[in-house]
Amino acid sequence: MTTDHELVDTLDEVWTSIDAFAEGLDEAGWKQPTELPGWTVQDTLAHLGTLELMLLGRPVAGTDVAAGLPHVKNDIGLANERVVESRRPWTGAAVHAEFHAATRERVAWLRGLDADGFGAAAWTPRGPGTVRVQLGFRIFDSWVHEQDMRRAVGRPGGLDGRGAAHCLGMMAEVMPFVVGKKAGAPDGCTVVFALEGPCARDVAVGVVGGRAALLDERPASPTVTLGMGTETFARLATGRLGPAGAVDAGAVVLGGDDRLGRRVLAEMNYLF
Repeated sequence: MTTDHELVDTLDEVWTSIDAFAEGLDEAGWKQPTELPGWTVQDTLAHLGTLELMLLGRPVAGTDVAAGLPHVKNDIGLANERVVESRRPWTGAAVHAEFHAATRERVAWLRGLDADGFGAAAWTPRGPGTVRVQLGFRIFDSWVHEQDMRRAVGRPGGLDGRGAAHCLGMMAEVMPFVVGKKAGAPDGCTVVFALEGPCARDVAVGVVGGRAALLDERPASPTVTLGMGTETFARLATGRLGPAGAVDAGAVVLGGDDRLGRRVLAEMNYLF
């Protein structure tokens, strides 16, 4: 089990990695589009920094945005877009300075919490939770967006640290839902996501009695094997990469039941 303060250390590690990435960017880099529709590198970091300010209890005023933006799909997305829009006239360096100040203050605040503080009520993307649960989501959001920014400017990093391991673990926990519910894999099937590269692991899912669950060990003869790098796995699970493009580019190697494998692959995105 990960302790509360180990979670804080992991979040700090991700934010420190983002700081190091941001230090070397020029304005052209800040304005590069990411795989997130409508958002640049600067927009992505503005989202992270302003969210931490709000979690510190600081009001952050947004700016009106055009109606009908195709990448704004709900009220949360609209609220995020308004705040990001308010930072678009800023320089990238100014957005980074805000992020750095906000995250340093948040780390200091988190390090001062005791067990009761980590167990206090807090907002999470899945509804009411605790500061402890919120921390896990903040690691996830920060690391996934770090990778968005790094890919946009061709500066890879942060793929082999505690943040990566934490986030890949969170994604792995959703794969039974992907295999059983979304892809509708039949009873008796086993699916293995064979992940290579940094944080390599096998994510094995079995369907028994109509329910899919993670398996403790890789089965000897899985119904489907999906071989890919851990970064490809993360991009597919978070909707950054389309399944057809992944297969065509050779980023995913299908083994076993091709039809079921393609169905699972098509349903891997669980965020959008």
